[in-house]
Amino acid sequence: MSLLDKVKSDKPLKILDLGGYERYWERMGYLGDDNVHITLLNLEKEITKNQNFSSVAGDATNLHQFKDNEFDIVFSNSMIEHLFSRESQQKMADEARRVGKYYYIQTPNYYFPIEPHWLFPFFQFFPFSLRVFLTRKFNLGNIGKRSKKEDAIDIVNEIKLLTESDMKKLFPDGKVYREMFAGLKKSITMYRFPE
Repeated sequence: MSLLDKVKSDKPLKILDLGGYERYWERMGYLGDDNVHITLLNLEKEITKNQNFSSVAGDATNLHQFKDNEFDIVFSNSMIEHLFSRESQQKMADEARRVGKYYYIQTPNYYFPIEPHWLFPFFQFFPFSLRVFLTRKFNLGNIGKRSKKEDAIDIVNEIKLLTESDMKKLFPDGKVYREMFAGLKKSITMYRFPE
């Protein structure tokens, strides 16, 4: 059963994707689907190619441009860990729960041994100064080398991985789904759907 099958509606479903891109939904098979309208929210507006997509510039921690329960589903895939602080993560969680009737919020697991951005074993457990040093000196995973110390500090500060316990605190009315890999918890998803 797909994400959208869980939410029944007699009109097109409205989805808000926080930090998402059209290509993700293309891989999922939702391009051109008249039964679904997807609004992509990023720091900058993106060009969309399909009629059932729109894009807006905004801040996931302050969705003031949207009314309470304006969307059937608020969706986010691996974005909440990019908000610099636990306070911002809480604001995003509160806003997602406010503007969406239901939600599906995924994040990598803090305790998975391979850090998913740098793709380096146990990187998230290293001291801050060592993470900055490695980021300045090497291209690691999805994070390119930052020659300026300030840039390396910014990217290390940006990513705050979450535990399952953290996610449960952010989404106390949600249920948890655990993505497993080789017997280890790779990612955590908090979701709320109708019973």
